[in-house]
Amino acid sequence: MSDRLNLPSDFASLPPIEQAAQIFQQGGVLAYPTEAVFGVGCDPDNQQAVEKLLQIKQRPIEKGLILLAANYSQLLPYIDDKSIPQDKRYTVLSRWPNGITQIIKANDNTPRFLTGQFDAIAVRITDQPDVVALCNLTNKPIVSTSANLTGEEPARTWQELDPKLLEKLDFVIKGQTLGYQQPSQIINALTGDVIRA
Repeated sequence: MSDRLNLPSDFASLPPIEQAAQIFQQGGVLAYPTEAVFGVGCDPDNQQAVEKLLQIKQRPIEKGLILLAANYSQLLPYIDDKSIPQDKRYTVLSRWPNGITQIIKANDNTPRFLTGQFDAIAVRITDQPDVVALCNLTNKPIVSTSANLTGEEPARTWQELDPKLLEKLDFVIKGQTLGYQQPSQIINALTGDVIRA
């Protein structure tokens, strides 16, 4: 656990998901279960936390990141909602909650440390209960990238997390994935073109 976090005196007695929310709000980096694998993430509005996450993952900022949310309204500060035409809106929104990540045009004020070299951002609404609870407690999405060092296999359980990764994290939500066999498919929201199968 990072000693730079200013945690309340009753922290140890809080339920784990409330502990996770406290750490998230203070710029910590967490591991948590998603649909198929464990992810690592942080507060998308905290540049220091995102930079720490990229450093831990050895991931170039140009690649951009995924945001994982409990509901569509949590994504609205980051996406250009008007870029989804009325005739496509039902199709786009009906793909969720599911293991489908959609690329949607980013808001003009969405920071480059989230979008990387792109003018769009990858977003997903999940029904993984731990992520839903965390996003609802903080009322925002969480950055999501697989819980592995670049080039290594992503962990499917918290017990499989790489010790070299674990020592750099501030918290682990010890829940279970939804049991999907494959990490999320990434598609263009408007065209349906598959970017990652």
